[in-house]
Amino acid sequence: MASCCNPDIFTWIQSLPPITQWRAGSMSICICSSPTSSHPSLNFSVTKNLENSSLSISIFADFNLPVPLWASKPLTINSKSSKLFDEATISCLTINVIKDVLNYGSNKKNPLIRFPKLESISGFKDIFNLAFLTLALLICIYEAPADLRSACLNSLKNQLTSCQSRVASKSLMKLLGSNLEEQWMRSLNLAITNWIAEIQATHRGLMMKTPSPLFSYAIATFGFWKVQLYCPVMAMDLVNSSNPCADERLLFSLNYQQLEGVIQFNYKVIVQEKWVDVMVNIDNIRCDIKRLVNETLLNERGVGADDKHFPSRISLQLTPTIQCNILSVSVSKSTDNPTREIGLERSIETSFDPPNTFLGLKVSAGETTTVSMKPWKFEQSVDGYSGTLHWFLHDSIDGREVVSSRPSKLSLINPKAWFKDRYSSVYRPFTRQGGVIFAGDDYGERIWWKVDKSAMGKTMEWEIRGWIWVTYWPNKHRTFYTETKRLEFGEILHLNIC
Repeated sequence: MASCCNPDIFTWIQSLPPITQWRAGSMSICICSSPTSSHPSLNFSVTKNLENSSLSISIFADFNLPVPLWASKPLTINSKSSKLFDEATISCLTINVIKDVLNYGSNKKNPLIRFPKLESISGFKDIFNLAFLTLALLICIYEAPADLRSACLNSLKNQLTSCQSRVASKSLMKLLGSNLEEQWMRSLNLAITNWIAEIQATHRGLMMKTPSPLFSYAIATFGFWKVQLYCPVMAMDLVNSSNPCADERLLFSLNYQQLEGVIQFNYKVIVQEKWVDVMVNIDNIRCDIKRLVNETLLNERGVGADDKHFPSRISLQLTPTIQCNILSVSVSKSTDNPTREIGLERSIETSFDPPNTFLGLKVSAGETTTVSMKPWKFEQSVDGYSGTLHWFLHDSIDGREVVSSRPSKLSLINPKAWFKDRYSSVYRPFTRQGGVIFAGDDYGERIWWKVDKSAMGKTMEWEIRGWIWVTYWPNKHRTFYTETKRLEFGEILHLNIC
């Protein structure tokens, strides 16, 4: 039995001897264990089947008797290979693990997965270990006995959030491709949402620290920066909420959603006579709220798929981490100086007082002012050598920022309020699916830094920090409940000055 501290499953299976040298019918390695010896451990096992020359891979809870929690499809042994697990067998096992992770999500379609030759995949060992630990986490959440679950979940979470796993996760996402990446993250975050729900139900009334499952990664290549992020809505920080509290069905619809964001910038390095210009332009900022369960379950246990959060504010800050070579920073968006369209609608009303009072004439006058505005307001700001981009959603009736205000009770019961049927109205400030896209055609502004020429030939780091707010105001469900949540993320991006 190997150590339970950060097991290297890939190296272990690669080092297994031929089955003719086994002294028993199976071999196992500990994945994680409880802190006390009296409690069970979670084990990974390889079992031989001589009748059909195959191997069975399984995960089991090691009590006095093993309790099986998961098993792979049988893997055929290649009698011509010197290794028990050759490339074809490991590739088959990897695809099996990935499909079983995806099967824990709401999309039950059988995905087509194709890999290049494993020898051509850099860092495949870490990719395999990450995929396997992710499956172990899901099995622990859904299948493991209660006296094993808590300790193993914390151990697996720590392994999955290590620096090594973060690097491997970027490689795994690239290997899966964008479509399977989204399914993978929805499956994982559905499990984490269920885990958080279990923690909150167990410690009802207490302020418990929930897991922090925000997942993000950054890519910098060919004049292009990209940050991809995913976070379950249930794990986001609560900024404000109204009373009374939401009913259980509404909470189900709100909680079983996931924020998915894509931040994309184009950059240019232009060498001037006495300095270097580094220009960063907005390419695409995309933010969506996607359901983690199917519509049938949202209708049965929740209030349907139409009542969910919507993006209400986005702030992105770009900062060079080493600033000794920076000369200045500039932005291209001026402070707004909006034109007010004022339409005067004057009226005079007259009436005589009743006969038993002094005879008199009452006159009243009214004037209507009309202001033309867009629902999303964009601003730029500078703090030191940091350039920041802000998008604010405004109430189309009174012009207030949605993120810091609440609708009146009158508007909450008004079926014609702008936030009612907000995903189908022709005037909606969102996409049909409820997200937002800020592209270069409308938000083509840029931030640029003047850099001293002494930086030529060096690689500089830029930190991108971001804050995304999502708000719930009732759509089709009748309620007075409102809330706003927020997440924060940060990534490092690299740029060659040449």
